[in-house]
Amino acid sequence: QLQLVESGGGLVQPGGSLRLSCAASGFTLDYYSIGWFRQAPGKEREGVSCISSGGGMTNYADSVKGRFTISRDNAKKTVYLQMNSLKPEDTALYFCAAGTLQFPPLQTYAYNYWGQGTQVTVSS
Repeated sequence: QLQLVESGGGLVQPGGSLRLSCAASGFTLDYYSIGWFRQAPGKEREGVSCISSGGGMTNYADSVKGRFTISRDNAKKTVYLQMNSLKPEDTALYFCAAGTLQFPPLQTYAYNYWGQGTQVTVSS
């Protein structure tokens, strides 16, 4: 059974860092692009970053460019999101998702499989 499990969320002060992980099981990660999305209370789910199946292409939302870095280790079947210089507005439930397109857009419709999410709270 295809499964994605996020981890690494937590409470961090503004300016701090977190590294989220998205662990895949039940399928070969190499064939899928992976996106990170987030959803704050009362807001739409928005795309944060994505990485192509081979890892050669990445994309970031303007709000996180220069602060977040996405990477993947297909041997470990894990995708990471390094988040630096965190701001209170980064507070949200973060999801990873797998898509069958080689490099899909940062839109929810382009992804087929979703994890349950990990909470990130940025507060002093």
